[in-house]
Amino acid sequence: MRILGFILFLITMLHAAKISDVANVVGVRDNQLIGYSLVVGLKKTGDGTTSQFTLQSISNMLRAMNIDMAPADIKSKNVAAVVVTAKLAPFSRQGDKFDILVSSIGDAKSLEGGTLLMTPLKGVDGKIYALGQGQVSIGGKNNRGGAESHPTAGMVFGGGVVEREIIHDLHSQERITLSLKEANFANAVAVQKSLNKRYSAEVAVAIDPRTIVCNRPKELSMVEFLAQVEATSIDYQSTSRIVINERTGTIVSGVDIEVKPIVITHGDITIKIRSDEVMPEVEGSVKIDPNMSIGLNENELYTKKGTTTVANITRSLKKMGASPKDIISILEAMKSAGAISAELEVM
Repeated sequence: MRILGFILFLITMLHAAKISDVANVVGVRDNQLIGYSLVVGLKKTGDGTTSQFTLQSISNMLRAMNIDMAPADIKSKNVAAVVVTAKLAPFSRQGDKFDILVSSIGDAKSLEGGTLLMTPLKGVDGKIYALGQGQVSIGGKNNRGGAESHPTAGMVFGGGVVEREIIHDLHSQERITLSLKEANFANAVAVQKSLNKRYSAEVAVAIDPRTIVCNRPKELSMVEFLAQVEATSIDYQSTSRIVINERTGTIVSGVDIEVKPIVITHGDITIKIRSDEVMPEVEGSVKIDPNMSIGLNENELYTKKGTTTVANITRSLKKMGASPKDIISILEAMKSAGAISAELEVM
């Protein structure tokens, strides 16, 4: 059975947050880069002769070095064709270094110990913005006993170097637009009110639940204005959410997400969430805490009204011997039945 990980943290419905934590400046973003190249130096774990594009790439590389060799004459298994991807951070300057991801596209068994050859990294416009090169690291086993890293994908840490800059002309702008990371009318209004209160003027206008247009005060530069805007605190209304990773069996939930009274049967597990004001005394049951007990004979779960949360439900199901797959199925059924009001996100 896979180990079920529970990451439980407190989520309050209304709390203070900085604008930089909940909103982005429109136009200031990462840019995706992509390239194609070869990883060399592998220990006979590279692409085989069936990967014709790899052999052709080797032939082209050798021809550029004044060595003429036909693809059919190349038998090396120490080379793998790869796609290189990366993110170019906003305001990156020439010479800045960043990490790149290398992924095999042939039939290589492993990229361990390989070296990525110089790779032009292009943007969506086809222009070269960076170069990538360096030792490929595929990692090892997780320190906590997790699965081994995927051998046909790895990182080149600091292997990307910026060659072409993407210019963001903030200095001459009179206004900027903020985009909330999650659409919410209340939060958009909260940003508007906080900024207008700070500057004692109508500098911000919320035009929809996600977009706030901000006009720069004349006495401030745009950089100074943005620094103050991002540091401004608002009363942020968060959305309760349960995140489930079906592949790893991990459930991330707030400790205060309540589960309404419901009866669910899943396999040989029966969950009865009652609306009693006082915890019922059930013969043969075992108390987990003052507000919850498990009926081991019938695999039933008893709780007190107003005390049942996703956190203690999952904890109790684990003690009852439920598998990660069972727990995930039960939570999904509860959401479908309307017993859980929080958003359920399955990865």
